[in-house]
Amino acid sequence: MNRVTVIGSANIDFVVELPRRPDAGETLLGSDLRRFAGGKGANQAAAAARMGAETSFSGCVGADENGSFVCSQLAESGVDVSGVIRVDRPTGTALVLVTPDGENSIVVSPGANHALDVEFAEKKGDEWVDADMVVLNLESPLRAVEHIAAMAAHRGIRLLLNAAPAEQLSAETLALCDPLIVNEHEARVLLGDEGASSFAAVAQRFLDRGVRSVVITLGAAGAVFGDSTGIATVPAFAVDVVDTTGAGDAFVGATASELARGCGLREAVAFASAVAALSVQSVGAQSSYPNRREVRDFLDR
Repeated sequence: MNRVTVIGSANIDFVVELPRRPDAGETLLGSDLRRFAGGKGANQAAAAARMGAETSFSGCVGADENGSFVCSQLAESGVDVSGVIRVDRPTGTALVLVTPDGENSIVVSPGANHALDVEFAEKKGDEWVDADMVVLNLESPLRAVEHIAAMAAHRGIRLLLNAAPAEQLSAETLALCDPLIVNEHEARVLLGDEGASSFAAVAQRFLDRGVRSVVITLGAAGAVFGDSTGIATVPAFAVDVVDTTGAGDAFVGATASELARGCGLREAVAFASAVAALSVQSVGAQSSYPNRREVRDFLDR
């Protein structure tokens, strides 16, 4: 067990640190421009591999230097990138602004990621037939995501869907999620909830809609999770925050690794919370992810 396939986006992240977010029409001077490998799918694959899963990544990058850089960074994390194809579009790019509180504002130009379509899914499907867990997110075209989710279900492969950025999902796709992982904003968007309900109630609404299991990440407030056995919470770790970029992806990748390893949902969420806590203590996404030994040392303190 513990074979994870991530199918999704890969980006190059250009990061600038600023004293605050600029107002409309305002110019601010920031730090030197820094380049990191990113993209939700690639980040999640890197995190799963660093937690010890046998991880493969399928996606699309450009036939450019940025695409080569993204693939080399994934390979350094131990990810099999043989499922990546080069297309005649620029590698996806994210422009990331980071403020002193560690929060970020991100604009993404998807570029090559838009080439991950149903045809791509059918062509690459045989490469992940033996996976224990398939991980998807919504930085890829929705039609392809829902098609891959159905393919995974047909093959009896467990599906983790990170519904980010938030888009409306069909009832058929929601019913395949085990788990569905969303943050507090995405959870409310998917349900049309304007904030009156507690997140325990929001989690229960997902279960009532047929989701097999659900995790709602709440930042410093921890995470709410639930399945057929009930709803529970896991607290967050108190750490000094430098940059939250990619922390949610670290959580997703670690959750996938632990579930594929055979852990229960509570154990997987608690472990993933530690991975995310370690990731926010330095700049960048994949570059900030710990390895499994570092997470165990952190938990043993």
